[in-house]
Amino acid sequence: MVFMLMLSIVVFALSRLSPGEPLAAYYGDALDRMSIEQKEAAMSRLSLDRPVAEQYLAWAKNVLRGDFGISYIYKRPVSGVIKDLWFNTLLLGGIAYVLTFALSTLLAVFCARREGGVIDAVACKIGIVSSLIPTFFVAVLCILIFSLNLKILPSGGAYSVGHKHDIGDRIRHLILPVFTLTLSHLWYYAHILRNKLIDELHKDYVLLLRVKRLSMSRILYRHCLRNCLPALITIMSISIPHIIAGTYITELVFSYPGLGTLALESVRYKDYNTLSVITLLTGFAVICAGILGQEISARLDPAMRHELALKQEHVRL
Repeated sequence: MVFMLMLSIVVFALSRLSPGEPLAAYYGDALDRMSIEQKEAAMSRLSLDRPVAEQYLAWAKNVLRGDFGISYIYKRPVSGVIKDLWFNTLLLGGIAYVLTFALSTLLAVFCARREGGVIDAVACKIGIVSSLIPTFFVAVLCILIFSLNLKILPSGGAYSVGHKHDIGDRIRHLILPVFTLTLSHLWYYAHILRNKLIDELHKDYVLLLRVKRLSMSRILYRHCLRNCLPALITIMSISIPHIIAGTYITELVFSYPGLGTLALESVRYKDYNTLSVITLLTGFAVICAGILGQEISARLDPAMRHELALKQEHVRL
């Protein structure tokens, strides 16, 4: 709660103190034809002529009542604008998130089982190179190959005109953004999990299981991977900011209508209310993911649960 309060203050203050003309987003070209008196009256109607502290207090009171203000760009309530776009971002980021960790786990197990071998070494080299390529470059490359040259996939958007409810068309528009986002994060998390699994494989209980003639696949999936589960949950929770940032960048390159695209428009046109709400939503998602990941990891790992209990007891004292 304290973090959300601090975040809202910082974003609100920086957005209003930054250079630019917020009236341009609301009035467009008509602003150039307005007199000084008309501009002052317009600033007063939008409450932009008051000190920043007063603006923040009025805005915070309205937010607590569920009123997030008016979008200067769309001249509609911010809640309505975000309502039209949040699902697109959740769909893109959610699919990429699930695929990233599903494939990362499989790739980590594959490499850990072949530790020190040629396949493991080649996979590590390819993975490191792919993780160093910027997300926007991967996106542009995908558009160049699959959209412009091969012409088999659309280059942008969430759906074709008139096909908003066509599932097949939406899937076609999601393929390149999801591929870009997944590829950009895949090896980074696979490499972390691979190292965790290799550490587990070097422990004494694995040698005992090998003496009992258990197969390596069973040892990896039934024992090592299960013991690494708390670490995996922690990694998944702290990856949320990374995935969200990648999702916003991917939306921009593919002209995908989502919160990332809306955030850029809000910054460009000084749409304070919309930018503040998007930032708060992002911060809230990150905080919730961190808390949830910590709780799940603590339940799965007795040592972590004991450590968490000691910290809580120390705070109470």
